[in-house]
Amino acid sequence: PGVVLGSRPSTGPHKLRECMPLIVLLRNRLKYALTRREVLNIVMQRLVQVDGKVRTDTNYPLGFQDVITLDRTGEHFRIMYDTKGRFAIHRIEPAEAKYKLCRIKRQQLGSKGIPYVVTHDGRTVRYPNPDIKVNDTVQLDIETGKIMDFAKFEAGQIAMVTGGRNIGRVGTITKREKHPGSYEIVHMKDTRGQQWATRVGNVFVIGSGSKPWVSLPKGNGIKLNVIENLAAQHPTKAVA
Repeated sequence: PGVVLGSRPSTGPHKLRECMPLIVLLRNRLKYALTRREVLNIVMQRLVQVDGKVRTDTNYPLGFQDVITLDRTGEHFRIMYDTKGRFAIHRIEPAEAKYKLCRIKRQQLGSKGIPYVVTHDGRTVRYPNPDIKVNDTVQLDIETGKIMDFAKFEAGQIAMVTGGRNIGRVGTITKREKHPGSYEIVHMKDTRGQQWATRVGNVFVIGSGSKPWVSLPKGNGIKLNVIENLAAQHPTKAVA
């Protein structure tokens, strides 16, 4: 056949390299449409909500932690990562679809001295709890846009890696190394005892202590080695 061109995400709350367009979700992943024209018919009927708002742009960018709601089928999905760095379209319960987790990117004083924070998905929240700092995670009520709870970025917290070679892995933060003038390094350890280190910008706290606030996709963020991966894909085959 000829060249197959991918859809470019529209500009929006997520970076171009860290999102996927809505059309890819509906057509290629969920298989609710066969063609772009069918995706257009679906979104123009106002059937698709992203974070509680109807979106009619077929290329609307979907990124980490976004909640997609399809009322017609009664389904809810959260965008997560698997341990191979791919987007995992994780099916969730309606109760869990009422909130999302956001990482704090910036904390500032606005006009007239009003404190505010900016999250990883471009939201601005005014008058946050004074204890909330950059890199912390907030639990955001999707309907009201208000902060329900927050988790500090510190040792002992459960977190997911959202960039770099260890993307998609889930573990507990064990240590944070500060390197003035360079990148801060975070050391993590998963439930199997595997350890790794990554830059602080790649670490997204997903819960308080060892209990995550969101359900995890298949595999629970545990990276398998080549032999384990093969055994998981072909359980009937005996691996020599």
